[in-house]
Amino acid sequence: MRLTVRTNIAMRALMTCAVNPGKIVRKAEIAEATGASEAHLGVVINKLAQTGFIETIRGRNGGIRLRLPPEEISVGRVFRTFEANTPFAECFSARDNHCPIAPVCKLRNSLDTALEAFYATLDDVTLNDLTCNNAGLERLLSLEPVC
Repeated sequence: MRLTVRTNIAMRALMTCAVNPGKIVRKAEIAEATGASEAHLGVVINKLAQTGFIETIRGRNGGIRLRLPPEEISVGRVFRTFEANTPFAECFSARDNHCPIAPVCKLRNSLDTALEAFYATLDDVTLNDLTCNNAGLERLLSLEPVC
């Protein structure tokens, strides 16, 4: 299994916001701190805002910040938001399924169960779990000088 780049960047952006509470974080700052492309980040920020994870502030001093407290942001929900439209296997796609054994294959049910177990495990992990008391992450993503 491999996550899409967008999901990875979404988590980096959310962690950057969580590590910098109360600060409006700019896209360029997130890109620099996390090694993400600003182009990809723009698409991700748009989706994070549309789905209620962050709020965007326009203008010269604009940027983004978390809309919810980190303990209310489920990693499973973030992953579902970004991965839901990406079929796990060819047979998961109604449009692009050309597998000749799909009608009789029993593997899809097992894969579906495993995929749901994966998301269910991540449902119990919050952004706060990833960022709180994580000094290493704070050093990497803090936009304020660390003493």
